[in-house]
Amino acid sequence: MYTPMPGRFKDYIAVPKKNMYQSIHTTVLGLKGTPFEVQIRTWDMHRTAEYGIAAHWAYKEASNKGTKSSVVVTEDKLAWLRETLEWQKNTENPDEFLNTLKTELYEEEVYVFTPKGLIKVLPRGGTPIDFAYMIHEQIGHRMIGCKINSKIMPIITKLKNGDIVEILTSEQTKGPSRDWLKFVKSSCARNRINQWFKKAQRAENIEKGKDLIDKEAKKLPVKQADLFGRQDWIQSVLDKYHFGSLEDMYASIGFGGISATKILARLLEKYNDEHEEENFTKKIEELVTYKPTYKPSKTGVIVKGIDNCLVKLSKCCNPLPGDSIIGYITKGRGVSVHRTNCPNINELLEDEERIIDVCWYDDVKGSYIVDVEIFATDRGGLLKDILKQVETTKTNLVGVNSRTTKEKIAIINLSIQTENITELKKLVTQINKVESVYEVKRKRG
Repeated sequence: MYTPMPGRFKDYIAVPKKNMYQSIHTTVLGLKGTPFEVQIRTWDMHRTAEYGIAAHWAYKEASNKGTKSSVVVTEDKLAWLRETLEWQKNTENPDEFLNTLKTELYEEEVYVFTPKGLIKVLPRGGTPIDFAYMIHEQIGHRMIGCKINSKIMPIITKLKNGDIVEILTSEQTKGPSRDWLKFVKSSCARNRINQWFKKAQRAENIEKGKDLIDKEAKKLPVKQADLFGRQDWIQSVLDKYHFGSLEDMYASIGFGGISATKILARLLEKYNDEHEEENFTKKIEELVTYKPTYKPSKTGVIVKGIDNCLVKLSKCCNPLPGDSIIGYITKGRGVSVHRTNCPNINELLEDEERIIDVCWYDDVKGSYIVDVEIFATDRGGLLKDILKQVETTKTNLVGVNSRTTKEKIAIINLSIQTENITELKKLVTQINKVESVYEVKRKRG
């Protein structure tokens, strides 16, 4: 009756979604040329779509009667739910778990094959690393390379529909690389890589976590011994972030599961509850209610409502003129300016009374240091070609750091001196033109 729209036909019956959703989707043109989507499925499939995955297990149409009878729950039906529960168990942040679940349910997918013809469904942008962990956890841990359509390719190559993927492994490999986390798209791969590092490097992570606590504690006006001197304060932190012991907390900090500043902020909150800081509170009130002036600081930033105020650009995100920014009133060090997408922004926003409006001066002049991270497939002359592109811009190169992983991925960090965000964007565009470069991004901290 209707003309189908090319490329708008999806068969989720032959290849169900991970949550066991099945249906035929097709978009057609109506009589007046208006497109509309048609979904075709059986009543059992419709029950799953309407009432969730449990409908598969609880009901089944009787062969001869209209009654419903219970059925046995098989292992394949439990697989997706079991994996989901595993993500929840190993994810400390509930928001992160929710985002993971949404990604698994709704993200566009690609369909690839094993050498034996078995189909595997990956998130769009998935790599052979995702494919390896989907086959088996140990296949992923022992992966050293891959073949895509019988051709040796980098393991970070984005897979396309119909690719035939073969994973190359070795018993001698030391395990996954942390760099893999920058490229994987599936929650399965990300979770298993993270778990490997948590288990394999627990002792190292504990020591690293202690060092990070010591380093951040030195920046505080309170002695570390005073913060960690009360067992009830420590226990409140362990309870809040669901740690079983102090070592679990240190391990999580060392692994990157939680920041040292967040732990110290919680302890400092407990300390301040018993040591009123009236003078500090008064200073904040004075700063916020001060008569507005608009004289820029030496950094080119105007702090709205404050004159002659010490202003520093945060080193964790290196804001540039043109970036969206916020101000944070520090203790004794004036106002710290951060990009609104700074990796520490959530921690700053937790202390709302210290947030203050800031903006760039219209005619700001000066130079700023910013770090750029480049990912490329390693080859001869790569760094030389990148530096040639830097010379074509108005930016100055002040530092270079380069390394190559065992997977032949070149990771190059450039420290650049530039005047504003516009010049930085031009630099990124030029570097992206270099052969074998596949990603250029500004480091966030």
